[in-house]
Amino acid sequence: MFKRKYLVTAVAAAACTFSTLAAAAEVTSRSDMQIYGRAHLSVDSLNNGDDYNEINVSSNSSRLGFKGKTEFDALTAFFQIEQQIDFDTNGGEFATRDTFAGVRGDFGMLRVGKFDTPFKAARGPANLFGDQVGDMRNLTRVGNARFDERGENAIHYQSPKFGAMQLNLAYAHHQGDEKASDAKDSGISTSLTYQDGPLDLALAYETYGKDHTRGERNAIRLAAGFQAMDNLKLVGFYQSADHKVDDTLDAKVYGVGADFAITPRKTFLRAHYLMRNADADDRDAKLFAIGVEHRVDSALRFYANVAQVSNDDNAALTPWSQARTATPGGAAGETARGISVGMRYDF
Repeated sequence: MFKRKYLVTAVAAAACTFSTLAAAAEVTSRSDMQIYGRAHLSVDSLNNGDDYNEINVSSNSSRLGFKGKTEFDALTAFFQIEQQIDFDTNGGEFATRDTFAGVRGDFGMLRVGKFDTPFKAARGPANLFGDQVGDMRNLTRVGNARFDERGENAIHYQSPKFGAMQLNLAYAHHQGDEKASDAKDSGISTSLTYQDGPLDLALAYETYGKDHTRGERNAIRLAAGFQAMDNLKLVGFYQSADHKVDDTLDAKVYGVGADFAITPRKTFLRAHYLMRNADADDRDAKLFAIGVEHRVDSALRFYANVAQVSNDDNAALTPWSQARTATPGGAAGETARGISVGMRYDF
């Protein structure tokens, strides 16, 4: 009942907003279209501690996108179509990543489509190894207790900034092309962010109904970044996940990290250490990653990372399972290690 009331309220608010602003808006010539993308490739030595020890080439969340906007007197309309492009295998499908349309104005931003949930985006302040060997999602995005996802058939409202704070509220109404009769497969994702001077914080909550593909579950997340000095950023992270069907997936993930600028805006040394404390016996895991990155320009960077996951007897996680094309499996009770040399080119 709560979710239905929430949806009705959201749709009514959206309708009022659209009608009010559309009445006053006039089309201008201020339009913008852009083709953009990312080629992110790495060569990795991956060892699961058991019977797998090989060198792989991997494409890591590489993408191609199209986006545009048109400015009116009272609001801006915008769209984005983005797809994954696997540069290493000639793979990819159309509109597989964040794809949406919406409007923004003094009231904030409203969009509809498929996109990263506010909960997923909330890891940002502590995200040191995104899309690389050592990514924190190797501990936070496990099995059916996955929360770093894109919401389908979703409506997302982002408030204007109130000082240093901003609210995000998203409702994924259903999975697939149409909602099944009486299905409880919706999801709600919220976040509250705070950015002021050296402090960057994100607090998020996400929940899914019992008929969702991966089952009924909810989680909270807190990520923090603090610019302690001009060349030193400290980060912290906490997540608690509760799966209502499979309690072997209930776990808390927490840890700390640091990013040190060896050369201002050019060369960085970074590391993080995270622990996955599972409720079930012998399913804990620990992730450690350290790496160096050199930025030739904001569009081109090279990096080298070393990362490992130490598993309890019933855990088989790796530091390379997320956002990559090369994802060999782990081995229960073993320590999985990866060495990665990569290039990321944004265009």
